[in-house]
Amino acid sequence: MSLTAEQVAAFERDGFLVLPDAIPVARCEELIERAEAIVDAFDPATVSIFTTDDQVRTTDQYFLDSASRISCFFEAEAFDADGSLRHAKAVSINKIGHALHDLDPTFDAFSRQPAIAEAAASVGFVDPLLVQSMYIFKGPHIGGEVACHQDATFLWTDPGSVVGFWVALQDATIENGCLWAQPGGHRGPLRRRFVQDPDTGARFDELDLTPLPEPGGPELVPLEAPAGTLVVLHGLLPHWSDVNRSERSRHAYAVHVVDGAARYPADNWLQRTPDLPLRGFAGAGTLHP
Repeated sequence: MSLTAEQVAAFERDGFLVLPDAIPVARCEELIERAEAIVDAFDPATVSIFTTDDQVRTTDQYFLDSASRISCFFEAEAFDADGSLRHAKAVSINKIGHALHDLDPTFDAFSRQPAIAEAAASVGFVDPLLVQSMYIFKGPHIGGEVACHQDATFLWTDPGSVVGFWVALQDATIENGCLWAQPGGHRGPLRRRFVQDPDTGARFDELDLTPLPEPGGPELVPLEAPAGTLVVLHGLLPHWSDVNRSERSRHAYAVHVVDGAARYPADNWLQRTPDLPLRGFAGAGTLHP
């Protein structure tokens, strides 16, 4: 999956690149099966809801600890007024994160397969380190919206280096909540950072008041993607996905890569425990605080 000069130029122009048939569908199905097994084994002694509401996210220690764990997060609409699940657990999970790629052999192999490693090399990484991974379910009827955001908000380096590698494990369409992106939006400023806070655990620091595109607005284009498509996303690119009210789920997997040659600030929310150092595509690496 080494990119052509034309593909690299398109990525640099648009801030994203859509690569159909990059990942064999059989490998996508293997990842789906493994994710379903993780959810089946998950005992929700701690209920954590993934939501775009800042207050919930910044005060949730389970979320903050997920940097070095395999953690399951529920949909915002998963529970009724008395706290009972509206649907079966299997269709109530929003995502699994954030160290799947280092703690689970199936996810490790998928994240470091040549298609992703070679795409990372093509977009200019010197010392690529896989820093975060997420399995996103986008279940039928209750799959939640992901607000318009920039990945560098959560994974800032100096200089900026984060790139997302997003894989459609099932067909992603407008009807079931595909990605939408702002072509060329990566040339705009970073709006805010999600950083550690001694009182609340973490907070958003506002950096620039330039508004992000309105969800579904004319600045955004849909990135419909058949299963097996790899989407490469620049860290400053504004992107969004809508709720899924359709009958079909939209499973996807994303791994985020930063460059070990850049400085990784000590106040980034995502901080690994010492016993779980970051690794690249071929071996261990080192972040520079």
